[in-house]
Amino acid sequence: MQRGENTATGGKNMNKSAVDLLCKKFIENNTINPELFDNYIVKRGLRNADGTGIVAGLTNICNVHGYVVSEGERSPIEGELIYRGYNIRDLVGNAIKEKRFGYEEIVYLLLMGDLPSVNELEVFKNLLAANRELPENFFEDMILKAPSNNIMNKMGRSVLSLYSYDDAPESNSPAYEMATAISIIAKMPTIMVSAWQVKNRYYDGKSMFLHPLIKSHSTAESILSTIRPDREFTDEEAKMLDIMLMLHAEHGGGNNSTFACRVLTSSGTDPYAAYSAAIGSLKGYRHGGANAKVTEMQNIIKENVKHWDSEGEVADFLRKIIRREVGDGTGLIYGMGHAVYTLSDPRAVILRENAEKLAKGTEFEAEFGLLRNIEKMTPIVFAEEKGSSKVMCANVDMYSGLVYRMLRIPPELFTPLFAVSRMAGWSAHRFEELVTGKRIIRPAYKSVLKKRKYVPLSER
Repeated sequence: MQRGENTATGGKNMNKSAVDLLCKKFIENNTINPELFDNYIVKRGLRNADGTGIVAGLTNICNVHGYVVSEGERSPIEGELIYRGYNIRDLVGNAIKEKRFGYEEIVYLLLMGDLPSVNELEVFKNLLAANRELPENFFEDMILKAPSNNIMNKMGRSVLSLYSYDDAPESNSPAYEMATAISIIAKMPTIMVSAWQVKNRYYDGKSMFLHPLIKSHSTAESILSTIRPDREFTDEEAKMLDIMLMLHAEHGGGNNSTFACRVLTSSGTDPYAAYSAAIGSLKGYRHGGANAKVTEMQNIIKENVKHWDSEGEVADFLRKIIRREVGDGTGLIYGMGHAVYTLSDPRAVILRENAEKLAKGTEFEAEFGLLRNIEKMTPIVFAEEKGSSKVMCANVDMYSGLVYRMLRIPPELFTPLFAVSRMAGWSAHRFEELVTGKRIIRPAYKSVLKKRKYVPLSER
């Protein structure tokens, strides 16, 4: 395309030379000297200099624990993830031990604050199943007629569009909020699968399969049943996906998407707007979308390391990544490190244990071994290259992609599945903000601009 040629894409008709000039101005007038952040003691990213988060609120929903601070020093510990007082290892472990699905129990726990009885859980599961269907004509009008190549964007738009199908979308009663949350949690998998099927047909030239929902299915079973053309799946596969949903359901009030949901909620806006914003946040590559970066990096390692079982070969290639000789040039080993967890990410530990069982004896066994070597060698190589004693562990994304691939789930659904699960946590935090927050969240920004005298247009 020649400079100055007009382009029309997605309704945008832009002259390239004009855009270049605008971009130059944009960068010039939106760049702040990094030293000023230190001068004014600005906590960038709402984080302290030692990496700990600034306390912006209180929550009774979840605790993400990865270190202790004693006499001003941060000491690493084994990571803990606590839902409403219950350790995630106990919640997942008991579901596995009792050979049942656990995600619906965790949704109930997060929303209601207590574990359900047998009868309460059965009623709740039936309630979710009864709400999975989309409103009449919703699929045709909101998904089929406006396909998107990005499932997360389509999910955000769809949740926002549900506002128009609600008879009282601005109601703020507890009963309304609960009913809306349950309805959206139940519909998220249906929206995701529908958006993906339409993408397959419209963008990828593939067949589109629209299976009727089966009310007796758990959430995990329903997802596998509707994404596979033959609807066939094993109980082991469904239970593995169920574990993934349990692990991603909640992660504290400070993570970006949950905080986004709470910020919008504090303004007094409707639930559809708040949940849609959370989806938009989760899509970002620094948050839920990070799993795409992990998959990309792992593919590069698989292509360039000949012997996956060789710790030395893996370490040599990791060294090249850290030196920015290969990879995306950031020097980051994606899938390693976390803002809170230090010695271990409990979600990664649980996934690793179960992924190993699922991979054993399959074509994925060698790949699992490669990921173990990446996890083992990264802290060693990082310390050698950077001269740092920073404690580093694998995060949940190290193994999540492998698990999804073993379940024959396409990469474009990795982050959407995260959103499907996390809707439970977002809902719980919205409830807490509505009941307890009572104030709009509005942090301060220090202005560093200088006053300027207005110049008439004719004199510029």
